[in-house]
Amino acid sequence: MIRSFLAVAALVVATGAVVAQSDPITTRRNIMKQNGQVTRLGNQMAKGEVPFDLAKAQEILKAYAVAADTMHNYFPDTSRTGGETTAAPAIWQNQADFRARFDAWAKDIQAASAQTKDLESFRAAFGNVTRACASCHNTYRIKT
Repeated sequence: MIRSFLAVAALVVATGAVVAQSDPITTRRNIMKQNGQVTRLGNQMAKGEVPFDLAKAQEILKAYAVAADTMHNYFPDTSRTGGETTAAPAIWQNQADFRARFDAWAKDIQAASAQTKDLESFRAAFGNVTRACASCHNTYRIKT
């Protein structure tokens, strides 16, 4: 699952501008869907529902890093509406803050990767990274 996300993410990065212009809503929805899948696995590890695996924990953080580095590219003006988007108008009203959140998230992810050595350090780092997700979603996502 994580490897498939990383492969998809690499393809998205490679075709970035073309994909963003042709169907940015679908692209960002797919990235967020993959984020949801790796978040589920991270939550399961953090809660002890599945055994902690350092390699998988690092792959989760790598998947987030790809999203943090690319996601803000998929919000051109042409994607404000349509495609069942849940992107809030606030994204386009405050692009500087929106992009700054991705930059800050990328730094949090980098720190989490460096800090994650075992289950306890992963729990703390993962919690910090996912709080940033929730904060952005609360501000820039339309609740459905």
